[in-house]
Amino acid sequence: MSTDPGLRRLALGTLLSAFRGEQAPPWAVDLLAEGLAGHVLFGFNIVEREQLAALSASLHAAREGVLIGIDEEGGDVTRLAHRLGSPYPGNAALGALGDPAITRRVYRTIGAELDELGLNLNLAPTVDVNTADDNPIIGTRSFGADPQAVAAHAAAAVLGLQSAGVAACAKHFPGHGATLADSHLELPTVNISTGVLRERELPPFVAAIEAGTKSIMTAHIRVPALTGDAPATFSRAVLVDLLRDELGFGGVVVTDALEMLGAARYAGGVPAGAVLALSAGADLLCIGADVDEALTLACADEIVAAVRDGRLPAARLEEAAARVQALAAWTRSGARTDREEPGLGYPAALGAIRIEGSVDRAAAPLIVQLESESSIAAGRVPWGLGPHINGTEQVRVVADRADVAQLRDRAGTRPIVVVGRNVHRLAGARTLVEALTETHPVTVVEMGWPSSWRPTGARAFITTWGASHANGRAAAETLGLAA
Repeated sequence: MSTDPGLRRLALGTLLSAFRGEQAPPWAVDLLAEGLAGHVLFGFNIVEREQLAALSASLHAAREGVLIGIDEEGGDVTRLAHRLGSPYPGNAALGALGDPAITRRVYRTIGAELDELGLNLNLAPTVDVNTADDNPIIGTRSFGADPQAVAAHAAAAVLGLQSAGVAACAKHFPGHGATLADSHLELPTVNISTGVLRERELPPFVAAIEAGTKSIMTAHIRVPALTGDAPATFSRAVLVDLLRDELGFGGVVVTDALEMLGAARYAGGVPAGAVLALSAGADLLCIGADVDEALTLACADEIVAAVRDGRLPAARLEEAAARVQALAAWTRSGARTDREEPGLGYPAALGAIRIEGSVDRAAAPLIVQLESESSIAAGRVPWGLGPHINGTEQVRVVADRADVAQLRDRAGTRPIVVVGRNVHRLAGARTLVEALTETHPVTVVEMGWPSSWRPTGARAFITTWGASHANGRAAAETLGLAA
């Protein structure tokens, strides 16, 4: 049986694909001309501004109304600045600073930069309330642990982005902040009542909706009280009954990447997940990062087959495609009321610094940076004090393999500054830090999400609330070590 061209175009119109390389391959452009909603760009697509502007222009040239998305959260999650680190503090630092007006200005500046480069959908802000210190995937991407404070910053971020003509996407609905597992790797469970969900997780999404967010991203998490065994991405109770009917959201529901195992393993593959998500009420399906022509077409073909065999009502597909088209039309007509404020991120990062104890700025220390893995969401982005220090000696060690005696000898009479991300849960880090405090004045610089742990005997504990380029410079200035 031949494929109905109109039905195929509708199916393509619900898909956000991706591709490898610094230029778009022919298939990626051809599918846009055939109705593909758009593409998401990642660090592997970006070398520098002129190249990125040319790439986005080539995609827009394929068809009017193309969406070009990116995860530009600032802070630890950056695609534009993946080679050096973001010049903006992330959400945790902005939350610690406590001024939603600054949050709005930072996101307005990010939005203006994206708009200038031809990108019109920012898969940000993250508005999850991070209530789990050991959350492996949210952490410093969150504005904080207080629902009302997070809500204020969520609204500010949405308003800032969209004042620059870039659509915001509040994520990850109905709230990923209480998880202890990474939905890239498995399906996390948040076993809370609907009452706790409404009181703790939902206020930032309500605020984002009231601020006019054009899109909201789903979470691949299971909330048994609402979703049963299924991820929220595949739950009509979450996407329609709660988000649409109860909260009144009328914009585009975007899925988190369907290639993530929290979705793909449950669905039995990415194409099957695309159908389940549409059936549940999603409109725009983010396939993922590891995407090619074959997978994109497989998703479109499965959607078409589902309409034909009755698994997916044609009216639901038409509704989803229409919402995506309306979003694309807004990005073309939206007023650009505000522009960039260069340099804004660095003073904001400095203002977010929190110091417990006393910092000795007189003595040159030995800096010990603890190696750590990057989260899948952030990817490998440079971090730490290295680019910012004034010639002060720095060594990098793996905490559970470090030789304490060698570090003590190397430091000699100098104090020691230990720099890490999520130090409290890094293997061997607590033992190492506390061993060093027995013989040396030690300052800990926490560039991840802090816990209640503080090392016995440490002189100072400094929290930067993130590991961006801006956060690193702020830490170096706080220590008196800035170049």
